Amino acid sequence: MLVTGGGGFVGSHLVDGFLARGCEVVAVDNNVTGTTDNIAHLANEPRFSFVSADVSLGNLSEALPVQGKFDVIAHFASPASPADFGRIPVEILRVNSQGTQNCLDLARQHGARFLFASTSEVYGDPQVHPQPETYWGNVSSIGPRSVYDEAKRYGEAITMAYRRTYGVDVRIVRIFNTYGPRMRIDDGRAIPNFVSQALADESITLYGDGTQTRSICYVSDLVAGILLLLDSDQTGPMNCGTEHEMTMVELAELIKDIIGSKSEFTFLPMPEDDPLVRRPDLTRITTELGYQPQVSPKEGLRRTIEDLAAQIGVPLKA
Repeated sequence: MLVTGGGGFVGSHLVDGFLARGCEVVAVDNNVTGTTDNIAHLANEPRFSFVSADVSLGNLSEALPVQGKFDVIAHFASPASPADFGRIPVEILRVNSQGTQNCLDLARQHGARFLFASTSEVYGDPQVHPQPETYWGNVSSIGPRSVYDEAKRYGEAITMAYRRTYGVDVRIVRIFNTYGPRMRIDDGRAIPNFVSQALADESITLYGDGTQTRSICYVSDLVAGILLLLDSDQTGPMNCGTEHEMTMVELAELIKDIIGSKSEFTFLPMPEDDPLVRRPDLTRITTELGYQPQVSPKEGLRRTIEDLAAQIGVPLKA
């Protein structure tokens, strides 16, 4: 198994999922947003190896300097935080275009199954709610989020082109808002932001009136859904997430409650193109693959808060 972005938040958990099945796994990452800390627990695992490389390079042998025969190539290399969209936009476009093509070429050479990590962001600011896989989305091609949204839409397109043209065995998973241990405290996404502010009893920053919604999925549930898709004969795209939809105010209140924080709220203007609602229609993955998320938001957030607090050395209140 090859996992690009294997040092990242979701990628490192997928590596663990493959290893738990008894697989041999190679992770590739250039650590732009990933970190070897996420795979440090595998230092003595003989079935695991790490390769430092940039999958976006134009030369395939330099982009993926890996040895061996691969059955599965899972392409999870991509910055995914809105904070990264303005910081490294070209890198995001490149890893989902040239990087995806490199991974597809390697899959074609090896006769491997290829898994593309797409995103709920392909739906943009949706006008259909919840979002089924048949919805084509409402996406700006020129806004600040387009570097991620459109890059993932392109990634889906080239993945399907390789299936139709070369017969590559592909899977596409559309990942909804995922959280859990190994998120970066400075990630820029809502949960790490809320947690870091609440731990310090600082004002929690919300945008607009805080009524925009997200449906949060604990990372182990996401990995379980990905493995079900990989094992199936379904190409996708297939949504994976949960129906635990909540407003940003509700999410912040829950985090405050778990921490016992005294933080107040500060409201700032909405960022451009920020989606107002987000919830997956999970009909396909539940009926066709038997997917059933297990971790409640309260329990998942408790585990995530413990991990983020440990990252910055802040003791949790008893």
